[in-house]
Amino acid sequence: LLPVEAAHPPTLSTLPQATARETMMLKSASLALFLSAVGASAFTAPSHVGRSAVVAGPSSPLGTTTFGVRRPRASSSFSSALSMTAEESGATKEIKVGVIGCGRIGLVHLGAITKAPNVTPVIVSNPTVSKAEAAAKQYGVPRFTGDAMDVITDPEVDAVWICSPSQYHAEQIKACAANGKDIFCEKPIATDLPETVEAINACNEAGVKLMIGLQRRFDPNFQRVRTAIMNKEVGNTIMIKLCSRDPSPPPFEYVKGGGGIFADMAVHDLDMTRFLAGEDPIDILAIGSCHIDRSIEALEGSEAFDTASCIVRYPNGVQAMVDVCRQSSYGYDQRAEVLGTSGMISTDNVYPNTAKLYKPNFTGNADMPFDFFLSRYMEAYVTETVAFCESLVNDTPVPCTGIDGLVALIMSTAADKSAKENRWVKFKEVVGDVYCSEPTQCELLAGDDMFPEGFKPVTDPQELLLPDVDQQKVAAR
Repeated sequence: LLPVEAAHPPTLSTLPQATARETMMLKSASLALFLSAVGASAFTAPSHVGRSAVVAGPSSPLGTTTFGVRRPRASSSFSSALSMTAEESGATKEIKVGVIGCGRIGLVHLGAITKAPNVTPVIVSNPTVSKAEAAAKQYGVPRFTGDAMDVITDPEVDAVWICSPSQYHAEQIKACAANGKDIFCEKPIATDLPETVEAINACNEAGVKLMIGLQRRFDPNFQRVRTAIMNKEVGNTIMIKLCSRDPSPPPFEYVKGGGGIFADMAVHDLDMTRFLAGEDPIDILAIGSCHIDRSIEALEGSEAFDTASCIVRYPNGVQAMVDVCRQSSYGYDQRAEVLGTSGMISTDNVYPNTAKLYKPNFTGNADMPFDFFLSRYMEAYVTETVAFCESLVNDTPVPCTGIDGLVALIMSTAADKSAKENRWVKFKEVVGDVYCSEPTQCELLAGDDMFPEGFKPVTDPQELLLPDVDQQKVAAR
């Protein structure tokens, strides 16, 4: 185990090796054991482009056709990542990766990476070097550092996992793109729309993959609901309902400067409505209030809310309703329901076990639902990591793209605007405020700004983006 300043250790190619097939089978078996272990663990909380818009794909108004959204398929592609074999991947391409950030999420991803076939972590970083050293030792990573740029510029690294605090994501994405690295980034891409567009376009210009960590899309419960929608098991969708309620409110310091309840909490549920609807939304109505921690009422905008509700309209009259609250006395409450023309499908909360208790005055689950997000979504975090590994090894499209991250931010921004102005807000209003003089030089226009020369408002976020690397490959065929 060496810091980056030390000489590089012997490469794997200089050591005795098992056959490629043996290695793949061992890693696949290890991954299954890892998923089994973590699944049972109960963690506790300790363009506008100047002269003309850059268009990727068909141009259409937001809310009338889909952009960057694949219809649900009969079977989930994510499960295949858990059973990759030498034959399926070809067993010829070894991907070497680095991880930025060795906090809770970084360690979850790092643990999954070490079990994924044909993917090897070679360096990790964390500002507190002792954390990077501990992570490297725990997962057998040969090098560690306190500087994220050591990971980004490492010539041995093919792809980078960005698990750092949100305010660093955009610049680290741009730096990775400039160094030709494929990227997995925890949401959000950035904390504002212009920088989000810049970061995505930096990747698209460089021709590198960008996957965004919206982990609920990989949860088996939500996946099953999506499959039911695709297979018309409940007929045509009429209504989608989602609730997200945390076990306890975060501290004041977390809420202050966090962007508000729509950006830091409801964004997951808003994205899930789009994921389940399989369409782009039209408009939104949102409200918020404070019931739990009165101290946050002194904050600005939606940071003063600990409770919020949204109604989202989709094409064909489909309605989606979201409610979020920062406190739930009975544990982490994460449920979904879809009503269709011939039935309904819903999910329950996830419990640490299936034990039931039967007493004269009580009948029900012996224990409360999981009360920590890593417990609830551990399998989803692991599955999304393996899905990106599979995309790297097989050079296939990533399952959760930059446009997905951009639209999630657009939806939360529109919700914030709706609550502030007490009205329905069309998503194209938010998109139309972004102006890019160049693909990686964007700004947000204020209502009283003079339109820049050559400004052409757009209504579809795709028009702000260059084609991504997978779109470029399709176009080149």
